[in-house]
Amino acid sequence: MKPPKLQKKLEIKKEHNTSWKDYYSWVHQKDILEVLKDSTKLNSEVKKYLDDENSYAKKYFVNTQVIQKTLFNEIKGRIKLSDTSIPFVDKNYEYWTKTTKKGNYSIKLRRKIGTKKIEEFWNGDKEKEALNTQYFGVGDLSISYNDKLLAYSLDLKGSEYYSIFIRSIASKKLVTETIDNTAGDILFSLDNKYIFYSRLDSLHRPKKIFKHVLGTSQNTDTLIFEEKKARFTVSISVSSDEKYFFINSGDHSTSEIYYFSSSQKTPEPMLFKKRKENVLYSLNSWGSYFYIHTNEKAEDFKISRCKNNDIKKLEDFIPAKKEVLIGNCSFLKNWVIRGEVSNAIPVLYARNIKTNLEERIIITNEEIYSPSFSFRQKDRNTDVILISYSSPKTPSRTYEYNLKSKSKKLIKRQIIPSGHNNKNYVVERKECLSIDGSKVPLTILRHKNTPINGKANLILYGYGAYGHSMGTGFSSTRISIIDRDIIWVTAHIRGGMERGMKWWNKGKMLNKKNTFFDYIESAKYLIKNKYTGKNRIIGMGGSAGGLLIGAVLNMRSDLFLGAIMAVPFVDSLTTNLDHDLPLTVGEFKEFGNAKKYKEHFEYIYSYAPYNNIKKNIYPNLLITTSLSDNRVLFDEPLKYVAKLREYKKDNNILLLKTEMEAGHGGKTGRDSGIEEIALDYAFILKITKKID
Repeated sequence: MKPPKLQKKLEIKKEHNTSWKDYYSWVHQKDILEVLKDSTKLNSEVKKYLDDENSYAKKYFVNTQVIQKTLFNEIKGRIKLSDTSIPFVDKNYEYWTKTTKKGNYSIKLRRKIGTKKIEEFWNGDKEKEALNTQYFGVGDLSISYNDKLLAYSLDLKGSEYYSIFIRSIASKKLVTETIDNTAGDILFSLDNKYIFYSRLDSLHRPKKIFKHVLGTSQNTDTLIFEEKKARFTVSISVSSDEKYFFINSGDHSTSEIYYFSSSQKTPEPMLFKKRKENVLYSLNSWGSYFYIHTNEKAEDFKISRCKNNDIKKLEDFIPAKKEVLIGNCSFLKNWVIRGEVSNAIPVLYARNIKTNLEERIIITNEEIYSPSFSFRQKDRNTDVILISYSSPKTPSRTYEYNLKSKSKKLIKRQIIPSGHNNKNYVVERKECLSIDGSKVPLTILRHKNTPINGKANLILYGYGAYGHSMGTGFSSTRISIIDRDIIWVTAHIRGGMERGMKWWNKGKMLNKKNTFFDYIESAKYLIKNKYTGKNRIIGMGGSAGGLLIGAVLNMRSDLFLGAIMAVPFVDSLTTNLDHDLPLTVGEFKEFGNAKKYKEHFEYIYSYAPYNNIKKNIYPNLLITTSLSDNRVLFDEPLKYVAKLREYKKDNNILLLKTEMEAGHGGKTGRDSGIEEIALDYAFILKITKKID
């Protein structure tokens, strides 16, 4: 079967006195946002090409059906299918989540305190079946303060247009009209009479906050806030002490918050602090104080506070630390709990409010691990919290931890039904020097029997964008690869915040290429130190991580045997120039504004994966996308693959697999997610010749 070929239709594009040819721009429809809602509006020629690519990929994977099934069973076998979460004790009920062997979605349960009767108020599989839908995306599940109402939001296409439903838990009947075209978030008023939500505009951007009175029509909803500036979007939340509602307006680099009393019947949002470019802050309230988490005059953040009735008089509560990322605070009556990240390692601290003494919470002696904490109850008059941790080799463990006595009690551990011995695995933290001398942390996970002799295959995973740090927790799915002598390495490259705000700033805007250089130098380091060899690395990244892989392959494709790119942001120049796409204007401070600034245009043009494809040898590639993805439109990888087929000078495999009913995160449901991973791993095993 010959690879599909997309028809070429020349368009000459021009910007800032530069012109370039684009033979595949015609696949982008002007009504693309309508296509995301209704796939029948897709250009028939484009649909045929996507179908042909899917058929081509399907044929490639025909002889991997056995290994895919094996991988599926292995991965699923590491999941305790019938499981329950630790109950959360609210005021009148305790709530928990359950999963079952047969179900693909979670079940929500509760029990009234002091009784034995268990009530099921949500069953994802039953909800999906009743709607007769293939895609089932749940945005939010929210219980009213009086425990009588369940509000939930659903996306049935994958395009992230959520509809909100509110029903009586007792009768299971809807109590208000369906609320459409929302971002999915739901916030009940304390008196249970109305909700707040954010509505999407015509460009799929949440720009307005509305108040909806239960029992009324959406047409009568009251607008309480609107953000007029194009690049900013809005959301709404409630403070920890439930005294205030907060409206956050901002983008990735700048924020502004309005607040109003939760007791106000007619909300009148007040500005807390006017926005400043490149200053981020978030707001919380506890006791009589507002707590402000901000990077203003604190590169890696600090926490300030002020009295609720005197917001101009600020004092430092948690001061800034050099090259230590200060996290936000959570509150108990007598304690403040917070996190920090230094050198890609997160830690937790607890502060005694009475003594003002702060100590690190130590829960394990593992060097590389990922800790988290949560509250077990609504009542904050307690010394007990839940602390969980996992590491690349150790499944999650949850302890009941007493902050006062520092005693801990193991109450839940992640069970691996098929068995797991963490002594069989080795975790290492290494650092490699990038081209400018910056030290890039690498988290390495391998089987103890995998030889370090330069012959092992290796997956190099990277992202490097939006300040998003790569985690160091346990992944049961990766064991299937690692047990087959393939090493897994996470590269904590610039663009994330593993080493603070400067790590992000040095990997965005006109520093974006540092992300690519860091990744390339990571690959070279791993080859030099015999973890792998040249042409033995499989690159892996999704979304902005797909931009990373695409750019790197144009620069140093010779280092790689293959790559997997999920929903990849590979036509980044075209997207940046189109200000009518949902995310573009909100990402000006991440990637730049190529339309307005010539310098930004030239810089993005110089690395954009689609624009820089050249006649070269490219490695084996599996590229996946989804038809209803509004974050990275399917036409980006479509164009990229079509052009790459034309230019590449090799016989290596190039596959494009499009989910025709899915969004940015792929298909929904537990089994579907496992199937997608099994397909990726089958591709890796095939190109590494571990299967025929």
